[in-house]
Amino acid sequence: MSQKVNLGRQGFSTQAYKNAIDTSFTQLIPPPPPVEVIYTVEDFFNLYNTLFYEIPAEGDINSHRFLINRSTEYVGFTEEKEEDIQVLLDEITQLREELLATQKELTEAQNSGSLVLQAQADSSLDLQTGTQITNQSTSI
Repeated sequence: MSQKVNLGRQGFSTQAYKNAIDTSFTQLIPPPPPVEVIYTVEDFFNLYNTLFYEIPAEGDINSHRFLINRSTEYVGFTEEKEEDIQVLLDEITQLREELLATQKELTEAQNSGSLVLQAQADSSLDLQTGTQITNQSTSI
């Protein structure tokens, strides 16, 4: 029982061999060092403006609130300064209320003074010679 087996050989031409089989030694060469990307401030703000509406407003990290908090820490703006501003705003409010009250008193005094003068003129009172009528007003 003999069988005939045909053994054939398939070969590549030199050019086909170089295209089909990688003959470089890539496993033995160390990988190149990673390229360090350097970002500029201008790059940051361009990207920030591009992503502005995609950044969440609130959050502990990666949010507008996080940027605000971190920046205020860096520039030294603290809540104490905000409290100082509030104290000054309260003082301004108080002074405005005092000014308004004083203006009302002045207006009332001027109105009552003119009424007295009008009443005196209507009653035909004789003023003695040398009597001086003065209008005292307070300046603020």
